[in-house]
Amino acid sequence: MRLVLIGRGVLVGCAALATAACSNGGRVGDAKPGGQVLAAPMRTADGTDVGRATAREVEGGIRFTADVKGLPPGTHGLHVHTTGRCDPPDFQTAGSHWNPSGAKHGTNNPQGPHLGDLPNIIVGNDGRGTAALTMPGATLAGLMDADGAAMIVHAAADDLQTDPSGNSGGRIACGVFAAG
Repeated sequence: MRLVLIGRGVLVGCAALATAACSNGGRVGDAKPGGQVLAAPMRTADGTDVGRATAREVEGGIRFTADVKGLPPGTHGLHVHTTGRCDPPDFQTAGSHWNPSGAKHGTNNPQGPHLGDLPNIIVGNDGRGTAALTMPGATLAGLMDADGAAMIVHAAADDLQTDPSGNSGGRIACGVFAAG
């Protein structure tokens, strides 16, 4: 998987599979007609609205995006977690990273990544940041099991290799995915 920085604070993930043909002739990551979109309103532990994450069904995978505002400037870990709960004060109820294959953490880990490992989100001095990644092979049916899923923004940068969470620190914002 390759991560590409485009513009100020916008990361886009590309995979080697991006040119592989899908059953309908499209490419992994292309828009999927009638594809479902899940939205996760992002909030801090005190309930402050800090943006929105989405999980969009695309050809051959899921496209995750996060648009945040009002967060501390800097680089922050961004992950999809296994449980659709965001109970304050620390959002531990969101569980661990979404990892159905039992991989190790991080795109720089030879035994990784988890399906829930997203690129770091870079928050500018204005408190805003955007990140996006298409995860080939991921499905919304796999993501939205009986207890749902959540998006988490962490306090520190993800080192993209240390298992289980990239040393990305505490959980500072959380959002539960629901049909949007």
